[in-house]
Parts: sequence; C-alpha cells; structure tokens
Amino acid sequence: MWDKNDWQQFFAIANRRWHRHLPPRPVYLSGAKRVLPAIGFSLSELDDVGINVEAAERLGLPVDAGRIGAYGPNVSALREFVRSARQPG
Repeated sequence: MWDKNDWQQFFAIANRRWHRHLPPRPVYLSGAKRVLPAIGFSLSELDDVGINVEAAERLGLPVDAGRIGAYGPNVSALREFVRSARQPG
C-alpha cells in the first residue's frame, strides 16, 4: 500500500520536465516539388542511419515498410535524433 511519501515521490517524478527530444516527423517529396508528411520512415532510411526496425520502435519512430527510397532530410533528422537519444542526460 502506498503512503503519502510514495505519492509525493511519484508526482515529483511525473511532473519533471522531459529532457528527451521528440521523434522527428518523416516527410517525402511529392511530384510537384512539395514536401508532404509521410506515415513513417522507410527501411532504407533506417538502414542509412544504421538502426533496425526493432530499435526504431524502441525509440518511438514510426516505420513504413511500404515506402521505397531514402529522402536526405529524413536521414539527417534521424541521425541527429539517434545521436541525441544515445547521449545520457
């Protein structure tokens, strides 16, 4: 059974600022030179960064196995996110 100190500790932890970065949103280039939001990152983008599907799901990254090809800005955003996620603090 939780007592008052346990609840205070729980709420102190729950109300802390979240220091991790939010996962980047994937985009793709449409035929009319427009950038549109994608469902998830393609497998080739994940491969270029050097992470597998299981690691991407652990990091909270959306994965779209149906997308083909790699879009450069997605790869750059993924690299930066993975680099910041691996650093402590």
